[in-house]
Amino acid sequence: MNQGLLLAVNSIAMGGLLFLLASGFSLVFGLMRIPNLTHGSFFMLGGYLGISVLGKGPDTLSQVSLWLGVGGLPPDLAFWLAALLAAAALAVVGGAIERLLLRRLAGQELAQVLVTLGLSFIIADLCLMTWQGDPIPLSPPPTLRGSLPIGHVVFPIYRLATVLIAVAVAVALWLVLDRTRLGAMIRAGVDDPVMARVSGIRVSRLFTLVFALGAGLAGFAGVIGALILSVEPGLDTDMLPLALIVVILGGTGSLPGAFVGSFVVAFLENFGQAWRPEFAYFMLFLPMLLVLLLRPQGLFGRHAP
Repeated sequence: MNQGLLLAVNSIAMGGLLFLLASGFSLVFGLMRIPNLTHGSFFMLGGYLGISVLGKGPDTLSQVSLWLGVGGLPPDLAFWLAALLAAAALAVVGGAIERLLLRRLAGQELAQVLVTLGLSFIIADLCLMTWQGDPIPLSPPPTLRGSLPIGHVVFPIYRLATVLIAVAVAVALWLVLDRTRLGAMIRAGVDDPVMARVSGIRVSRLFTLVFALGAGLAGFAGVIGALILSVEPGLDTDMLPLALIVVILGGTGSLPGAFVGSFVVAFLENFGQAWRPEFAYFMLFLPMLLVLLLRPQGLFGRHAP
C-alpha cells in the first residue's frame, strides 16, 4: 500500500474517533454556549478507566478487573464492557460537574471556561499520579484483530470498527435529536434557549443531560481510541484542539457538521504531519481561521439568536 492510501486509511479511522469525541463537545458547546475545556481530559480519563477495567496498567489498578468480575469474561465482551463502564463513569462525572459547578456560574461564560480549564489540569494531574507517566497501549480484542481487504486497500479491522462505531453513534444521535420529543427539546435549547424556557422546557435539566451525554461519549471514545493511540499524559491536550477545530468548522450544535468536520480535520492532520510537518499546524488552523472570518456559525451551523 502506498503512503497516500495508508494515510487515507488512518485518516478515515481517526475521523471516526474524532467524531465520537467532537459530537458531544459540539452539543455541549451549542446548548450551553461555552467551550468545555475539560472534554479532552474526559477522553483521556475514559481511556485510563477502560484500561484499568481490562486489568492493564499499574499492578494496584489491575485489581479493578477482578473486583468488577471482568477478568474472567471473554476478551471481546470484556472490552465492550470496559468501554460502556468508562462511558457511564464519565457521564456521572460530567453530570456532577455541570450541576455542582457550572450551574452556579450560569451566564458567566468566562468563569465557566476558566473552571473547565482548571478541572482539565486537575484531572490530568490525577491521571499522572494514578497511572504514572508511561504510555499504556491497548491491544484489540480477538475479533478486531487482523485486516480486511477492501478493493486495493487493506483496512485494519479495528480501524474499520472505529468508523462503523462512529457511524452507528451518528445514526443513533440523529434519531434521538430528530425523531424524539427529547431531541426536539434539545434542538429548541440549542436554537433559542430563551424561547425554550418560555415554552416550559427545563433547559437546566437539558444542560445536565447533554453535558453528561457529551462526557460519556468522550469516555467511550477514550477506550475506543486506546486501540489507535496509546493512553498517556498529554493525550488530552492533543485531542482537545482537534475537537475544537471540528466544532468551529462544522458549527456548534450541528451533528452533520461534527461528522463532516471530523473527517476533514483528520485528513488535514494526518496528511499535513506526513507531507509537510513544518506547515502541519498552518494547514490545520487555516481552514478554521477562514471559517471564523467568512462564516462564523460554521459550515452547517446557523446564526445564534
